[in-house]
Amino acid sequence: MKNLKRNIVVTLFLICASALMSAQQHITNFGIVDTNKVYEHFFKNSSAIKVYEQKKNDMQKEVNKKTEELKKLKEKKDQCDELGDKDGAAKIQTQIREKTEYLKDYTTTKNLELQNLKKSLTESNDFYIKLSKTIKRVAENEGLSMVLSLQGESAILWYSSSVDITDKVIKELEK
Repeated sequence: MKNLKRNIVVTLFLICASALMSAQQHITNFGIVDTNKVYEHFFKNSSAIKVYEQKKNDMQKEVNKKTEELKKLKEKKDQCDELGDKDGAAKIQTQIREKTEYLKDYTTTKNLELQNLKKSLTESNDFYIKLSKTIKRVAENEGLSMVLSLQGESAILWYSSSVDITDKVIKELEK
């Protein structure tokens, strides 16, 4: 009986000691920031974004115009083919090839230009420094030990929405 009581006391002591040690272990808390959402929120009404959007719209208008021209040339070529006008069809085919090449070069160049413009908008050094300081302050206030960005290849495999501090970062930046 004495041994049984002693075993129970020792077992309870070990359980309590184990629970106490577990409670004292540091639990790592992570935070998530959707930096694209932050950038969109702060730059959507800026003149730089308006310039970007205008360039994007202008590019799309030009692509639509050149695509329509190609469509009309294709119809003309088909008519020449139906009429047996091989010389006319060959001339039009040359125009189609040239305009297609122009359109390909144009879209490649303009897409690269737009990508570079967008990259420069999101990498504003002053804003990045302010964002970094704000994320640090919010993370410390939330008791987080790490904040991850949602952007990036396989940076996050799973997360609970309860750790997303994006809206808090936006509110802090608005102060």
